[in-house]
Amino acid sequence: MENMHYAEELVREFLVFRGFTNTLQAFETELSTDIGKAFQVDEILNLIFSVYIPKFQAEKLVGLLSFFKQCFSSSSETIIIATLSKLEVSILCYYIVYAMQSGRKDKVVEFFGMKGNDLLQRGNDWSPWFALPYVKNPSLDPQFRIFFSKEWYEALRLSVRNFFNEIFNGTRIPTLLKLSSEKNTVNQLKKDIEHLNLKLSQLQAKLEEKEAQLCRSRSDRGNSASMMNAIGRTNSSTPSSSVHEENLHLCTSIQEICAPATLHLGGVRMDKELVVGRPAKTLSAFTSYELEHDSSIDSVLHVEESGTGTTIQTFHDGPFTDNGQEMQGEEEFSEVKVEFQETFLGHTSPISRCRFSASGNNIASASEDGTVRIWTYDSSIPASRNATIYCGAEVMSLDWECKSDRLLLIGTADGGIKAWNVDAKRVVCDLHTTESYPSVLDLKCSPVEPIFVSAAASRRQGESYIDTLGFASLTVWNMKTWKAMTVLPLGEDPPAITSLCFNHNGKVLAASATDGMIHMFDMSAGLQITGWPAHDSAISSILFGQDETSIFSLGSDGKICEWSLQSQGQVLWSRNCGRLFDSQTSKHFRHEMALDATGRRLLVTSGSVRAPIYQVRGHTNGSKTLPHGAAITTVDWHPTLPIFVTGSADHSVRVTSTL
Repeated sequence: MENMHYAEELVREFLVFRGFTNTLQAFETELSTDIGKAFQVDEILNLIFSVYIPKFQAEKLVGLLSFFKQCFSSSSETIIIATLSKLEVSILCYYIVYAMQSGRKDKVVEFFGMKGNDLLQRGNDWSPWFALPYVKNPSLDPQFRIFFSKEWYEALRLSVRNFFNEIFNGTRIPTLLKLSSEKNTVNQLKKDIEHLNLKLSQLQAKLEEKEAQLCRSRSDRGNSASMMNAIGRTNSSTPSSSVHEENLHLCTSIQEICAPATLHLGGVRMDKELVVGRPAKTLSAFTSYELEHDSSIDSVLHVEESGTGTTIQTFHDGPFTDNGQEMQGEEEFSEVKVEFQETFLGHTSPISRCRFSASGNNIASASEDGTVRIWTYDSSIPASRNATIYCGAEVMSLDWECKSDRLLLIGTADGGIKAWNVDAKRVVCDLHTTESYPSVLDLKCSPVEPIFVSAAASRRQGESYIDTLGFASLTVWNMKTWKAMTVLPLGEDPPAITSLCFNHNGKVLAASATDGMIHMFDMSAGLQITGWPAHDSAISSILFGQDETSIFSLGSDGKICEWSLQSQGQVLWSRNCGRLFDSQTSKHFRHEMALDATGRRLLVTSGSVRAPIYQVRGHTNGSKTLPHGAAITTVDWHPTLPIFVTGSADHSVRVTSTL
């Protein structure tokens, strides 16, 4: 019953919504002692043949079989009850046989003492079995020899499996369990619709491109014909003394008009026919612009046709790559090619953080109303871990345990750090920072040891998000004892630490600060080993590169830098997406970035409805995400697959798989 956990989650959600706390507590208690194992055949078989019988838990074994007899007692098929009764006899026989094979005659005597009268009343010729403990070699006795054979045990196990598979597949499914199947069907239909819409938009784009090419071709033919007529008229009306000079000038004009080459202006492709007849002064101005502006600058170029008022306008960012090739701006980035996209609408306020679990199967998303939801985007993955966590304050940071998906750490604006066990569905530890540092800006688990580091900050008055952050405190916590181990040294009154990142073996911790500094700590010694000023503004996010020979930093002004760790202070690659960091969004959330599993694509939050995806140190153009309804406030990549998640101020969370 793959939909069982989803139905249970619906029941929990309804009981919480109605405030039926006592009913919810009773429901959780019964679920924790679910003797039927949610009708999962493999778990039932494991319980019978790997737990109850090997551990000689006869009372629980009989109770389990009685439970299933009660479940099917209302069935109109009498053959079901008869078959279950026969299987019950065989399972109890195997319990006795296993005890004899294990040399535990006392367990056989104990079993008959407990259930002997009941077995005699049932009939089924149990009398000879009471003598079994006193037979010297029961495995050789003709009456019992078959029960001691391996073939009989395997046939019994197979019969039990087939019976339960047949029963559970044929049982009438409650309406509540059908909701999950219908949801999966709807999701599949949505995927099909999105795929068809994507194909339709691609075909429309191709059609428009072909139509534009056709129009240009017709226009070129018309211009060529007009020019040839002009040449003829000029030759016939020009004095013979200047014929050669005029023909040379007109041939040059024809080459300028008809040549397929284009003129590049600050990363903008402009057909040469747009600048034919342009005074030399204007062209030289464009040329000097290209030569002088070799850094990332937001600019507006205007080209006006004499007498027509035609204007060409483009916005661009980072016009050149590292080798001098021209680069498109994000407005000219193509949409990322999408294989599928899922939208989660469970939140009721802007999204503050989203994180994939270590395996990528689950997602934790937090919103400004103080709730965290755990969910999965893949319908083939059980939804047993889905949950809603009420934190009572704005959630500022999330991080999963690195070795498994078992624990989720949650940092809040009131100094709280909660550890949520996704299997037990409860908070296993509720920690608190000191009152002086109430804002838990980031949490990072070590990839090797059972420790995590919290970056907390004091508060002060300010207009933007960064301005409200005061001094910093970095604390190392033990995840076994759930106690603080040490506080990392930052000096006197250090600026707030906004982002943390461990290297692959957990020996080095990188931290970024609001004063533009990057700090590097040796975790074994608990000391800072190096640091350098990386930005003129506050740093809002920091990441190790894929090969850990470099580190990425994102400034609050939108500048992205990749720093060499082999030559400290050297910038290997950079971009400027500052025009996407508008003042309104910066007042409410801290921008962040995420690297994909290959380390080649960098996804960045945005004040726009689309987020840019940069090609790191690549010579190909970047791409942009499909639009949300508002600013994109948080991003993350799947740990192994080309799948990313984006959270938005429109309360939605989207999971996108790229081609």
